[in-house]
Amino acid sequence: MILCRNYDNLSFMNEYLKLMQMEPILRRLSLIQLIAYFGAWFSNVAIYTLLLNMNVSATTVAFVAMLHFLAGVAQAPFSGAIIDSVKPKNLMLSLIVVEILATFSLVFINSISDLWLLYILIFVKMAAASFYFTTEMSLLPKILNGQKLQKANELHSIIWSLSYTLGMAISGFFVYLLGVKTAFVFDGFMFVLAFALLYALEIKVKFTKTTESLIEMIRDTFSYLKRSKVAIHLMLIHSFVGLTAFDALVALMVDKYYAALIATSLGIGLLHSARAVGLVIGPILLTKWINNKRVVYLFIFQGMAVCVWAFMMDNFYLSLFASVVVGFFTTTLWSYTYTLLQKNIEEKYYGRIVAYNDMLFLSSAAFTSFMIGFLVTHDFSLEQITIFIGIGFFIGAIYFYWILKTQVLKEIS
Repeated sequence: MILCRNYDNLSFMNEYLKLMQMEPILRRLSLIQLIAYFGAWFSNVAIYTLLLNMNVSATTVAFVAMLHFLAGVAQAPFSGAIIDSVKPKNLMLSLIVVEILATFSLVFINSISDLWLLYILIFVKMAAASFYFTTEMSLLPKILNGQKLQKANELHSIIWSLSYTLGMAISGFFVYLLGVKTAFVFDGFMFVLAFALLYALEIKVKFTKTTESLIEMIRDTFSYLKRSKVAIHLMLIHSFVGLTAFDALVALMVDKYYAALIATSLGIGLLHSARAVGLVIGPILLTKWINNKRVVYLFIFQGMAVCVWAFMMDNFYLSLFASVVVGFFTTTLWSYTYTLLQKNIEEKYYGRIVAYNDMLFLSSAAFTSFMIGFLVTHDFSLEQITIFIGIGFFIGAIYFYWILKTQVLKEIS
């Protein structure tokens, strides 16, 4: 039985390798993702380490975490229309340039008096990153379809998780040994490399420049959403995954429980890395099992895992184990609900609908980050807050069960 399962997992990984061999554009885009995401997590650990070293309040930590997601919300209403009217490669290159400039500028943050600059740079950097992500996710359905598209989404999630794992783990030691400024510089050069790789890539997709104005495109999108209720429901159900925005929670957890045991940067890095191990392993084991009906169980398992984490939180080693379990279900939940949306919308609206979907997802993540800080300042324990998040996934399970009963969803095949 074990040998058979291992064989299935190897076969599953071979399918990803074959897909990248057959799709050169996807292969290069995946490499760029790996480099850019890897570099980004260096900044993330460095930023939270810098904040905790400044002894800022829990509210400030939560606000910074919220900014990472709020930036994507702010640009989403018009980004989709821009994506559907500009050549994808030109747009993606421009966005990477913005990320390069914003990342290198982080070296100028030295004290609490510079927090205003930190807020601006995070907002600009993450707005560009979110815009880039939306552009790429709108591009994938134009070069892939069916199971290839599902596997590309899963591959994207695995790359994100692998980058997250390596970035967080190595960054914890990197920041501890070389400092936050060096991490910011390293991150900037990672984006320079990503720009060079994308610049050399030839992307051949059908592109028809629309004659509609930005306002007309936005109005047309809302008309489409009124006609397609299933798209609205799938965007809302995907936004539940935003409840896994644990950045502020992890930073506060390290500061409260583990400061005497381990350096701040190492603690943050190891906890995120443990969760990312689950993020990588999860889709490898669950991809053959998941289908539309089983998404309900996936929400339930995710909620249970988060609640288990709450009870293990005060012990660093048990928390590491619980973090792996929490991450195990997240990637499949994210990629499958994302692919369901792509499968159930018209091609004309890919850019705009994906942008609004990301806006809802990032709004959920921003709200989660805000509520973590808000509840901490109102004397709720970190354990209680974590249980609230777990309950959110149980609500998601009920909602998706209702969607299955009332809406017609295409199976991913």
